[in-house]
Amino acid sequence: MNTDDTKLAPFRKLSPIPAKQVTIDDAFWKPRIAVNHEVTLRHELGQIRETGRLDNFLKAAGRVKGEFRGFFFDDSDVHKWVEAAAWSLGSQPDPALEAELDEVIDAIASAQQPDGYLNSYFTLREPGRRWKDLGMMHELYCAGHLIEAGVAHFEATGKRTLLDVAVRLADCIDGVFGRGKRRGCCGHEEIELALVKLYRATREERYLRLAEFFIDTRGQEPNTFLLEAKELNRPFDPAYCQAHKPVREQTEVVGHAVRAMYLYCAMADVYMETGDASLLDALERLWSHLAFRRTYVTGGIGSSSRNEGFTRDYDLPNESAYAETCASIGSFFWNHRMLLITGAPRFGDVMERALYNAILSGVGLDGKSFFYENPLRSLGGKVRPPWYGCACCPPNIARLLASLSGYVYSQSASGIYVHLYVGSRMQTRLDGAAVTLRQETVYPWDGAVRFTLGLERPGRFGLYLRIPSWCRGASVSVNGKPASGIESEGFVTVTRTWTDGDVLELTLPMGPQRVEASPHVEADFGRLALQRGPLVYCLEEADNGAELFQLSLPASSPVKHSFRKDLLGGVVVLEALAERPDVCGWENRLYRAAAQSGTAPHKITAVPYCCWANRGPGEMLVWLLDAR
Repeated sequence: MNTDDTKLAPFRKLSPIPAKQVTIDDAFWKPRIAVNHEVTLRHELGQIRETGRLDNFLKAAGRVKGEFRGFFFDDSDVHKWVEAAAWSLGSQPDPALEAELDEVIDAIASAQQPDGYLNSYFTLREPGRRWKDLGMMHELYCAGHLIEAGVAHFEATGKRTLLDVAVRLADCIDGVFGRGKRRGCCGHEEIELALVKLYRATREERYLRLAEFFIDTRGQEPNTFLLEAKELNRPFDPAYCQAHKPVREQTEVVGHAVRAMYLYCAMADVYMETGDASLLDALERLWSHLAFRRTYVTGGIGSSSRNEGFTRDYDLPNESAYAETCASIGSFFWNHRMLLITGAPRFGDVMERALYNAILSGVGLDGKSFFYENPLRSLGGKVRPPWYGCACCPPNIARLLASLSGYVYSQSASGIYVHLYVGSRMQTRLDGAAVTLRQETVYPWDGAVRFTLGLERPGRFGLYLRIPSWCRGASVSVNGKPASGIESEGFVTVTRTWTDGDVLELTLPMGPQRVEASPHVEADFGRLALQRGPLVYCLEEADNGAELFQLSLPASSPVKHSFRKDLLGGVVVLEALAERPDVCGWENRLYRAAAQSGTAPHKITAVPYCCWANRGPGEMLVWLLDAR
C-alpha cells in the first residue's frame, strides 16, 4: 500500500487536504455532522436491517435461509452506509458504531463467491445471469459502491477487511471485462470512478486501465446496450445512460442525472491520472451546458421524474422539479474534481450552492427523515419520509456529511486554498514544515471569517480565498491592518512570509439579494427569488399563510434580515413588505372583466430553503412575483 500522494493525480492543479487532517467545529456544520453521526447512521442501519438489505448478504452466504428481498440494486445502499460510517469513525471514534460497522462488513464479505464475485441479488435470484443485462441490472454499479466503501474504510480506519473484499471483486471484474476481453459497460455509471479510487489506494494500474476501458466503451458502435435490448426484446434509449455517442463527442447533459454526474466524475478522475485533454475538453463543454441551461437556483439538477433527469434547455419547473438529492450530491462531487483540476473557483461556487440548498434540504433537522426529490414549490403535501423503497438518497447524504471535512481545503506548491467557509482546524505540510490553519466563522449567517496560522517555522506562501460569485466588495486584513490581496478569477490571494500566530481576516458582505432567472426560463418569468450569502430562501405557509402564489414583492420594498434563535434551530430570516391582491368581490365569481384590482400590504418572512418542511405539511414557494 502506497501512502505517498505525490505521484497520484499528476494532472491536477490542487491536492485536497484529506478529511482526517481537518476537524470541523463551527456552529452551523458541527451540529449537523453530530446528528448525522448520532442519529442518521443508527436510523439508517435500522432501516437496512428491517428491510432485509443486510440479511440478503447473509442469505447469499448461506448463514440465513430465505429468498432475496427488495430491489436488485439494494446492496448499494448498504455499501454507501458503510462508507458513511467509516468516514464518521475517522473523525469521531465510537466503539459501538465501529462494532456495528465491523458486523456489517463481515456480512458483506461472507457473501463473496470463490471467484471474487459479490452481488446478493444475482447469487440468490439469478445465479446463471451474471453480466447478462448490463444496461438495467446495476451489477457494476453495486460493485462500484462496494469498492468506494472499501477504500473509504481503509483510509478512515486503517483496516483492510473491506478493502481486501473490494480488491477480489475488482479482480473478478477485470477478469471478465477489458481490452481483448468482454466489451460492455454499466447502465448506471459508478464502477468507473470507484476503480480510479482503488487504483489510488493500491497503485495497481490494471484498475485505472479498466476504468478507462469502461469510459471509452460507452457510446461506441456497435452499442452494447442496444444489442442487449434487442436480445431481451425491450426498448432502450442509450441517452438515458449517456451512451448515445462516445463521451468525448458529447456536448449536452442528457438522460438520468445521477448517472451523468458519476460519469463526469470518472472522466475527471481519469484525466487527473492520464492528462487526456479530450476528456477535459468534453467536461468543460458539458459543465457549461449544465450550469447555464439546466440547473436550478438551488443547485438542484434533473427536472423530470420521468427519467429522473434532464429534458430540454431552460425547462426548470418548480412544483414538479425532481432535483434528486443524489443528483445534487453527484454535482458536488464532480465540481470538486473540476476545482482540483483547474483551480477555477466557479466550480467551488457550484459546490457551495448545491451544498447549502439542494443537498442539505434532502435531510430533515431530526436526522431521520429525507427528501428524494427537492421541488421549489409545494402545495402542502410534501413531507420527508423516514425511508424509501428505493433508498439511494439517505445513505448518500450521510456519506457526504460524514466526509465534508475533505472538501474544505486544498493545496499546491504555492500555498493553501480555502473553498468552503466552515469553522475548522486544518493541518498540513508546506515545504516540509508543519502548518496549521484555524478558521473561525458563523458562516452562512455572517460573512466574517478569521484565519489564524500555526507554523513550525516562518514560510512564504499564498492563502487563496474563494470569493463567492454572489459577493461584492470583499476585503481582507492581516494582523488587524488592511491587506492588498491580489484579486483574480474569483480568488483573493495574500502571499507573504507568514509567521506563527499571524491572523488573516476576510469580510464577505452578505446583504439580502433579489435574484432573477434567464428570460428563457418560462417557470420563473416575471418572478424573483431571495438569497443571502450562499442560502436561497423560500416562503412557507407556517409564516405567511396559504396561496403563496399571490404574493408579489415591489422593488421599493426593502428586504431586512435578522437572526431567530427560536426558529428551526436558529436561522437568519428575511422579512419584507409584499403585496397580496384584494379578494373582495370574488365570493361568487370565477371570472370577470379585467379591472385594476387593489392590493393589500402583506408582511412576508422567508426562511432558508434547506430548512423547509421541518414544521409539518404546508405550502412552500421559492419564486415570488416580481412587482417591478
